[in-house]
Amino acid sequence: MTTFIIEGGHQLKGSIQPQGAKNEALQILCAVLLTPEIVTIHNIPDIIDVNKLISLLQKLGVKTNKMGSGSYTFQADEVNMKYLESAEFKEDGKGLRGSIMIVGPLLARFGKGYIPKPGGDKIGRRRLDTHFEGFINLGAKFRYNREDHFYGVEADRLQGTYMLLDEASVTGTANIVMAAVLAEGTTTIYNAACEPYLQQLCKMLNRMGAKISGVGSNMLIIEGVDSLKGTEHRMLPDMIEIGSWIGLAAMTKSELTIKNVSWDDLGQIPNVFRKLGITIEKDGDDIHIPAHKDGYEIQSYIDGSILTVADAPWPGFTPDLLSIVLVVATQARGAVLVHQKMFESRLFFVDKLIDMGAKIILCDPHRATVIGHDFKSTLKATTMTSPDIRAGISLLIAALSAKGTSTIHNIEQIDRGYERIDERLRAIGAKITRVG
Repeated sequence: MTTFIIEGGHQLKGSIQPQGAKNEALQILCAVLLTPEIVTIHNIPDIIDVNKLISLLQKLGVKTNKMGSGSYTFQADEVNMKYLESAEFKEDGKGLRGSIMIVGPLLARFGKGYIPKPGGDKIGRRRLDTHFEGFINLGAKFRYNREDHFYGVEADRLQGTYMLLDEASVTGTANIVMAAVLAEGTTTIYNAACEPYLQQLCKMLNRMGAKISGVGSNMLIIEGVDSLKGTEHRMLPDMIEIGSWIGLAAMTKSELTIKNVSWDDLGQIPNVFRKLGITIEKDGDDIHIPAHKDGYEIQSYIDGSILTVADAPWPGFTPDLLSIVLVVATQARGAVLVHQKMFESRLFFVDKLIDMGAKIILCDPHRATVIGHDFKSTLKATTMTSPDIRAGISLLIAALSAKGTSTIHNIEQIDRGYERIDERLRAIGAKITRVG
């Protein structure tokens, strides 16, 4: 098990470049299965989850060629469908939540797709019903082997249809879109997710010859085509990482510039952090955070009631940043209610912040009230274990702001979503060492 040793209480300074978006990468990489032609992708983050998916594609027979840092070509002209029925695939697919998104492209192009029950974060249940109900609506036959938790869908040729999704699932929408682009006739997906990363996928598919309209809305209309061609695509910067660096700057009273953030794709993120009292300045396509020497004050609502920060489907606030909001609020002036609606286990890391001296009341699995210290007392250094990617980065931010030396175990969870994070933080002055 790898560990971070963090000496907290130091101000940071400089600029940091966000990596390519993890959640976009997991969709875009699966889309290469839709064509036998070459697909070139840039700004791919070098992180465990993405590298696992690239390895899975290679075992499926996809030819991959690394052209340089973050740039690859992929060609799925000799896909090995027998791998899907192997014991090796059942093991490989389990370890990665994003592996579910190979099913839509394989079903559309080869008439069948299989997947073991995927793993990923321990943050509560993540249902797969939306994915498979969508495939069934398109005419696929569904089967599930309960003994080894193995899912399968098969169809000779998918048929376009109208469907109303039971939830605006991002991965579910992506999977159904990738299946529908090669279906016969027109597919309408209502209550579709419309996150920027899904918009990126749709734009890429359209460049490949797909006919998708309504991109950016919650109703997508897809006219099926017979085949798709190759293309070139560049991924957006990771908005979750951008939010993490905003929180880090505030908690450590540091002056930081976050480079090339794609402002137009940040949605509510700058507004929510501004409501926590953080000054966020727009400088071209960069974000500049001045040093908050006098701290930051949480805004109340107009009637004086306590601010609530809750997650919601895009264009609402992303659930992946609620852990960051929670830790940032521990040193604010004022109080905030953090309401995590989507996942019932994602707030369970707050006991570690309470051990560090944070004033947090965990109301129930979904809600926590945070009363800020206003830097009148700092968090105390401690030893902790990272339970998932987003809690891990939140604990790292807490440790960097705390007085003394903290230890975080199981940092493989952080490495799943953040590229070379210790090197990049050391470059702006953080005292962080990787051990093991």
